[in-house]
Amino acid sequence: MSEASAHTNRLSQATSPYLLQHQHNPVDWREWGPEALAEARRGNRPILLSIGYAACHWCHVMAHESFEDEATAAVMNELFVNIKVDREERPDIDQIYMNALHLLGQQGGWPLTMFLTPDGEPFWGGTYFPKTAQYGRPGFTDLLRTIAHLFHNEPGKIAQNRNALVKQLAARAPSPRADLGIDDLNRAAVSIARATDPTNGGLRGAPKFPQCAMLEFLWRAGARSGDDRFFITSNLALTRISLGGIYDHLGGGYARYAVDERWLVPHFEKMLYDNAQILDLLALEQARAPNALYRQRAVETVGWLMREMTTAEGAFASSLDADSEGEEGKFYVWSQDEIERLLGSDDATFFAARYDVTREGNFEGHTILNRLETGNEDTPLEAGQLAAMRAILLRARDARIRPGLDDKVLADWNGLMIAALAHASVAFEQPDWLALARRAFDFIAAAMTRDNRLGHSWRNGQLLLPALASDYAAMTRAALALFEATGEPRFLQQAIDWQKRLDTHYLDAMHGGYYLTAADAEGLIVRPHSTVDDAIPNHNGLIAQNLARFAALTGDAAWRGRADELFAALLPRAAENVFGHLSVLNALDLYLTGAEIVVVGEGRAAEALLSAARKLPHGTTTILHAPRADDLSQDHPARAKAGSITNAAAFVCRRQSCSLPVITAQALIDLVRQQP
Repeated sequence: MSEASAHTNRLSQATSPYLLQHQHNPVDWREWGPEALAEARRGNRPILLSIGYAACHWCHVMAHESFEDEATAAVMNELFVNIKVDREERPDIDQIYMNALHLLGQQGGWPLTMFLTPDGEPFWGGTYFPKTAQYGRPGFTDLLRTIAHLFHNEPGKIAQNRNALVKQLAARAPSPRADLGIDDLNRAAVSIARATDPTNGGLRGAPKFPQCAMLEFLWRAGARSGDDRFFITSNLALTRISLGGIYDHLGGGYARYAVDERWLVPHFEKMLYDNAQILDLLALEQARAPNALYRQRAVETVGWLMREMTTAEGAFASSLDADSEGEEGKFYVWSQDEIERLLGSDDATFFAARYDVTREGNFEGHTILNRLETGNEDTPLEAGQLAAMRAILLRARDARIRPGLDDKVLADWNGLMIAALAHASVAFEQPDWLALARRAFDFIAAAMTRDNRLGHSWRNGQLLLPALASDYAAMTRAALALFEATGEPRFLQQAIDWQKRLDTHYLDAMHGGYYLTAADAEGLIVRPHSTVDDAIPNHNGLIAQNLARFAALTGDAAWRGRADELFAALLPRAAENVFGHLSVLNALDLYLTGAEIVVVGEGRAAEALLSAARKLPHGTTTILHAPRADDLSQDHPARAKAGSITNAAAFVCRRQSCSLPVITAQALIDLVRQQP
């Protein structure tokens, strides 16, 4: 075997589809690990760290331009130890080096290209670099030679950058104490609402991301205050993304973001976590005010999840690529001629008027289907006709070359989707979705667990251990959602067990909150400790919400004490950066204002009360069924009153104070809807 061919196979045993995309590059790629760092030390060579993910368009561009180019690869192999990382498989590594890039004053993004010392310490970096110099960016090979020259000939400059970055990465500046309350949440909601786009929804300008934590925060402000303007603001964004090109009108599912301010032109990759969070929002609003558009989008999106994203084992794959045949969006766009050929002239004219199809197109000569101008107010007859036409186009599209599927199973992203399915199954009256959630949950609890500890990523029978705090946080949330939807004790017990694992292996006893990585995980230059939300809610925010639910569901004062401690650690940071900590503030809203519903008794009357409770918005309620008063803990605030109940009844508790019992579903609904 030649030296060149030996190089190409360093990634061939990787589990990550993203790394496998690069296994035939002429670059001498290595996976992250002690062996790669040891190789850098042996030869005193700097490390070139390239971080991306399978659905990343600009990662593909840089790969085609540079990593597949023999001449560029030769320079990389001569001067550097080259390490390729999947940010989804190793978000701990990504978080450290993305933070380093921000400390260098640069905007983040992927591919992330960082230059490290042989000990893994960052000293410079960027994102995408073109093969040849353009628009003020250096050509990649010129940059490589410059960096290598500085590393070997000007070590003082390298050390200065390295020391400053490592010091800042490890810094844990104390925050002044902040005790945020309901008034602070309301002021923050008003401020965020003012920053939104009054026409298109979401934050003003472009690109536009769904920002689900923000939409939930605004929704919660409406529920908390009774001011419908917050619901209107939140729903404007949810409606526009459900009508825009960011939504796949043929196959279901939402793309990552829109590059324009109207939600028309998506960045075509579809991520599991975006669709989980949007489905959860659709369910939240459906429980408050049923919406035909949201029901349709939920049904279509779960249909996509089942058809394209569910693995043979019943878990959920990570993402669909933006590119096919080397071109972004090619799988999804249409020409008028194609549609006329498939539907016939008359039907094509009708379809075109509804879905913005024109001869010139709305995106680089092609058409992205959308309903931004026509809305979704079709008559039943029209809706049926359009559904039949969409089915014809979908069948034709399925014959195209498909975008790549990243089929690895991530515990944290699956946890978000499992919880969303549990919530949506009740809100949209789709019991099959609950079965889908159970199956995924059971797979992760069994196949992605070793010695009672979760793993992070699974593919083809290979499990990456140990889990991240985000895995435990999201799967605990999923377990609690399933417990509230079913009343099955095993889900609550599993949630408690996972929370104990978090406390054992991830708790930051000195500063409060939770590290991202386990205490016994592979050592990195710093132990990631961010509390800021990313594309998914930060694990600390999810844990805060879980602790609030534990306190409500168990009545155990110890859980309330744990929640108080975590909020005491997180709220000072949230006060300094509200927008970056919306998951924490959403948890605080639940903790301060949530309705804790306790149904006591058995039989049809109890089931009727439970059914009514479960149809209320999941974000602002917790639901506990205690067949007998003795099933409540000694500390539970409802226990004393429940002892006098002879038939079924419900109590609504808030902050350790419980209502008088109610015995009808409508009385329960009215009681919960009273402003806290």
